Amino acid sequence: MNDPGTNNTRTVVEELLRRIGVGDPDAIAALYAPALEWKLNWPDHEHGRPATPWIRHRATRADAAEHFRELARHHLPEQVGTAIELILVDGPDAVVLGEIRQTARPTGRAYRSRFALHLTIENGLIVRYHVYEDSLAVALAFGSQEPEPDNLN
Repeated sequence: MNDPGTNNTRTVVEELLRRIGVGDPDAIAALYAPALEWKLNWPDHEHGRPATPWIRHRATRADAAEHFRELARHHLPEQVGTAIELILVDGPDAVVLGEIRQTARPTGRAYRSRFALHLTIENGLIVRYHVYEDSLAVALAFGSQEPEPDNLN
């Protein structure tokens, strides 16, 4: 038996991915709730760096639009690709697995990053957007040096 909530979740997620592919930040942001929980798995001290300003937590639909604007400003549009491998849906929650291929505009360095998105849909809008990606690949493409190993002693 099909769960109408699951079908709605899948529809919203597929539409989000389609709009991201088109690249219109305002159309993408229209799928987000006015207030939302947007988190990244990046180390806190890496959020908001000048080389990667789009990498920070967000809280509003306007923040979501700005994320996609900043992302576009910092990457070469002709050298972007995303492969979606799997979409898992359980009621209002969805997980998207895939790989992005981007090129950093300031350095010209190409990178690949595996990713997972955890989304929650309520009333047809995204209320949770958690991003898990290879932050080291992104940081290195934007000119960051390889990090010092943490002192585990």
